[in-house]
Amino acid sequence: MKIVSDASELAAFQGCAFVPTMGALHEGHLSLIREAKKTGRPVIVSIFVNPEQFAPEEDLDKYPRNLEEDCAFAAQVGADVVFAPSVTTMYPAAPESIALPKAAIEPHLEDACRPTHFRGVCVAVARLFDLVQPAITVFGLKDYQQFLVIKQLIAQEKDRWGDLQIVGAEIIRDDDGVAMSSRNVYLSTDQRKQALGLHKAVRCTTEKAMLEVLDQHSLDVEYAVLRSSDSLLAPVAGQTMRALVAARLGHIRLIDNAEIQA
Repeated sequence: MKIVSDASELAAFQGCAFVPTMGALHEGHLSLIREAKKTGRPVIVSIFVNPEQFAPEEDLDKYPRNLEEDCAFAAQVGADVVFAPSVTTMYPAAPESIALPKAAIEPHLEDACRPTHFRGVCVAVARLFDLVQPAITVFGLKDYQQFLVIKQLIAQEKDRWGDLQIVGAEIIRDDDGVAMSSRNVYLSTDQRKQALGLHKAVRCTTEKAMLEVLDQHSLDVEYAVLRSSDSLLAPVAGQTMRALVAARLGHIRLIDNAEIQA
């Protein structure tokens, strides 16, 4: 497996399957790489902690970083290249101004809780797509709104990236049901038990029931909603719905979601 920081070294891998990450790889990330391997294309994994998607009060400085360990994990599941660009490589000038897709501004979920987040995500992902030139990209469904945002961004920028396809990989959970997240390492034993409330909540079929479960687990709720899977707007009868929650345990913010059949 190659480890590169210079984008010029990626030219030989155009048309690859691409998995963008911010590092701190865990089994959830590895499942994305395995999904990318199924395409039969070379697999590039990027590791870049993107400062553009962190608000001033968020945990950019505390975000876990261990490139050597991340590369070992990526190699273990068959990645061909780890692309670890510097901030200067990613943003040689001011980050571009980009038109945000509807999923980044209309649902009033992550976009309301973290107003600068999706602009930063879109800027970084667009830049990575430009540098890597993949044919397929794999995103996890745990960040379901982000998945929709990137899906719409690709459609919006079709002239830029051609027939780039996006694949959504299912959520990977620990044995207790908690969705895997880089922030889980911060949870104490008691907080881990509280975090089970998110998984229980997204299995409910009403918002009232979701809120009751979250309250039982003493979680500080940011949102707990049922939305259309296609748009994350108000659900439409007969369409697939998604239950989505975001909650805090002290300074630790966790999200989860699950498909709900109407």
